[in-house]
Amino acid sequence: MLNKRVIPCLLLKNDGLVKTIQFKKPSYVGDPINAIRIFNEKEVDELIFLDITATNEGRKPNISLISRFVDECFMPLSVGGGIRNLNDVREILKIGVEKVSINTYAMENKYFIKEISNTFGSQSITVSIDVKKQRNGTYEVFTNCGIKASGLNPVSWAQKMEEMGAGEIFLNSIDKDGTMKGYDIELIKSVSEAVNIPVVANGGAGKLQDFKDAIEIGQASAVAAGSFFIFHGERRAVLINYPSKEELRNIVGV
Repeated sequence: MLNKRVIPCLLLKNDGLVKTIQFKKPSYVGDPINAIRIFNEKEVDELIFLDITATNEGRKPNISLISRFVDECFMPLSVGGGIRNLNDVREILKIGVEKVSINTYAMENKYFIKEISNTFGSQSITVSIDVKKQRNGTYEVFTNCGIKASGLNPVSWAQKMEEMGAGEIFLNSIDKDGTMKGYDIELIKSVSEAVNIPVVANGGAGKLQDFKDAIEIGQASAVAAGSFFIFHGERRAVLINYPSKEELRNIVGV
């Protein structure tokens, strides 16, 4: 098996670290800088920070805060939230961020993805796709932090984003978010088989076997999680953690 990335995905609100369940009721879980320092010690593959309220509040990316993340972070860093023009991307990449993640604005202006790819390279752009399963069993892409239905199927949207120059798809299941009951394997597999760029699966990981299932059955190129790395035990006590190298080697071959 090829090496696969296992990525903590951290959510920001008002500069604090929060966690949601199905994109609702974000609860404060700690200081993002402290989380970065712990993940540094645990030698994680990569970190993703998403500002979950920036777009809906009409805010630009907090460059000052992102700069602090870069100063502390020993691993590749991806950030998203509120990015709407090339200058935003330029500022973020200039301070040392590896990739930007675009979600809502990609839906509003799909050619923005092509602009980023042409200007900075496809390796610098991840398109984040939030998906909800409808009552009839079909999947639909949502934007604005899971509020606005797009009417689009995630497979066709992922293909369009690849066509526009996206270097990676970050595929997030709204239904599975924060539940720790396993990934939506059907969703992951359908998108992974439809594109030729890496697909990062997110939403639902609760145990190491879930990573293995997303990679082996869902054919994900990488796996991401939030609650799995933040909470411990049935009472969901906040305890930032990351599997040992041996545990990861046994599950995903990293």
